Amino acid sequence: LAESGIPYALLRNGWYTENYLASAPPALEHGVFIGAAGEGKIASATRADYAAAAARVISGDGHAGNVYELAGDHAWTLSELAAELSKQSGKNVTYQNMSEADFAAALKGVGLPAGLADMLADSDVGASKGGLFDDSHTLSKLI
Repeated sequence: LAESGIPYALLRNGWYTENYLASAPPALEHGVFIGAAGEGKIASATRADYAAAAARVISGDGHAGNVYELAGDHAWTLSELAAELSKQSGKNVTYQNMSEADFAAALKGVGLPAGLADMLADSDVGASKGGLFDDSHTLSKLI
């Protein structure tokens, strides 16, 4: 990119909050939210927030050559997500941490393609090791 001479900015979006929406209905139905993230913190943000940052960078000055690592300001765990689902729904939902292999198998068992299931399970394990945590507030500073 630098050699092209074309001005650029890179926005590296972190994890999307919407990644968990598909899991909410079965968690509410069965009373359990499954994953393999342990108590890893997830600093997700919405697609709308990532889009707002992109619009700001595209329409503003001073961004050429910058690389932005983007994430939400408030990190949370899957246990906290399960508690919030309980609070919002009035139904008891707990978080069940699983091994990567068991989580991937569960995802495949409900019809996710193998590649996607494996990627999601790997991402959860990455979250347990801090891979989805960010406290830089870069996203909120841009928007």
